[in-house]
Amino acid sequence: MKSKNAIPDGDRLLAMLAALSSPHRLRIVAALQAGGRNYVSQMARELGISRPLLHLHLQKLEDAGLVTSQLELSADGKALNYFEVVDFTIELSPAAIAQAAASLTNPTDN
Repeated sequence: MKSKNAIPDGDRLLAMLAALSSPHRLRIVAALQAGGRNYVSQMARELGISRPLLHLHLQKLEDAGLVTSQLELSADGKALNYFEVVDFTIELSPAAIAQAAASLTNPTDN
């Protein structure tokens, strides 16, 4: 993967921005940044949203490369899906946007 300070290509930049365009997803990234890795059930309680809704938002963030997950077994044998935020930087300058736009795989999509 490119370094965290590299300008992402156009498709990745769009995915990252789309993933961050939700208040729920911003709160999820903020919670993971502040508290470190966490599992779905605990995050759902802390954020006050349902597990299915949280999982949908986490999937969008993971697809954009902003969080990662790891399935682990607890001491009592329960499967826990832990998530953590990936260290990333998004540069939004006219030059960075122009560079990203030039690399879009389908620049006519809406």
